[in-house]
Order: sequence, then C-alpha cells, then structure tokens
Amino acid sequence: MNTLIKPLIAEFIGTFALVFIAVLSTQGVNVAQAPNGLATLASTGLAQGLTIAVMVAALGAISGGHFNPAVTSAFMATGRMTPITGLLYITAQTVGATAAGWLLLGLFTKQTVGAGTPFLAPQVSPTTGIILEAICTFFLVLVFFGTALDERSPKSLAPLAIGFTVALGVMSIGPLTGAALNPARVFGSALPGGMWANHIIYWVGPIVGGVLAGLVQNFVLMEKKD
Repeated sequence: MNTLIKPLIAEFIGTFALVFIAVLSTQGVNVAQAPNGLATLASTGLAQGLTIAVMVAALGAISGGHFNPAVTSAFMATGRMTPITGLLYITAQTVGATAAGWLLLGLFTKQTVGAGTPFLAPQVSPTTGIILEAICTFFLVLVFFGTALDERSPKSLAPLAIGFTVALGVMSIGPLTGAALNPARVFGSALPGGMWANHIIYWVGPIVGGVLAGLVQNFVLMEKKD
C-alpha cells in the first residue's frame, strides 16, 4: 500500500487540475462578465489538452499519468493493472476531480460549476452521446497506449500526443456532448454543480471506448522491441 501513496497523490493532482481548468476555461467568459469572446471551442479544447499534456509530463513517471477512469479501466482490462490498484486509481481520480469542483463552488457559484459540466445538446440522443463519447475516448486511449506504452514509440511524444487528442475531442464533439472523454471529469463538477442530466452516458461511453482501444492496442497492434 505504501508504494501506491505517491501514484495516488499524482492521480489526485492531475485530475484535480483537469477539472479546475476545464470548468474555468468553459465558464471564464461568464465569470469575467466579458461575453464577447474570451472562450472559444478552440481555446477550451487547448486549455484541457494542454492541462493533460503538462500533467502527464510532470506526473507520468510517478503514476503513469492516467487521470481518467477510462484509461485505468483499459489497464485493468489488459492485465496491466490489478483490479484493486485500478479501483484505488479511479477513487483518487474521482476524489481529485470532486475536490476541484467543490473549490470552484466556493470561489464562484453553483451555476458556474454546473454550467461547466458536460451535457448533451438538445438534438443529440443518449445513444448518440454514448457513441460519440466512446469513439473519441477510443482515440484517446489508442494514442495513450501507442505513445506511452508501445516500446517502439519515443516516450517524449506521449504528453503532447495525449494532450492534443483530448483537445481534438473537445473541439470535435464539445458542442454535442461536452466532450468529457473522462467519467471523473464529469463527476467532479456534476456533484457540486448539481448537473446530473444523462450522467450515465459519461461513464458508459468513455469506459467502453477506452477498454476497446486498450484491447486493440495491447493484443493486436503493439509489439515489443526486438
């Protein structure tokens, strides 16, 4: 258990940072009362992607830099992590995300935190939402395994590759589902913000997509160096 303390702290910090930046990047315009354009789809995508990139760079050597139950679920599904360790990781991620949400509630308002929580656009059905979240999380975990774990890939590419994949996800499906790609990201702001609409989508879609990507990479695409 002692060997897990540092990785769990790292997972707490990384997921805390993601939720803190994600909510502020999407709601910063309203907080600053400047409606003419501080936040755009590109800026919110880059804010979240760069947060993941720098956290993976800073903390990846300690915990692997998951910061996402979907990534951890892929590790468990492929036998790279025991179920007990995986559940501890997911707990640390969820607690870190929720701590960020409660801090933001104390700093601003419930409306700010709730509005910073991913939600489905009116024209998007729950089934479509699950599929979109699953596909974009598939890409994210595919890139994670391909850059951080594949022995043929330069490890220095991993932080930016993973971060840019998050940014691409936000910029592509952000207007449709909020582009969580991460159950902890949604839970962390949903709890203090009281935003529970279609919440199950953001667990089912990312975890299914993440596990599928992990299985494809681990058992089909990845090879060990000769």
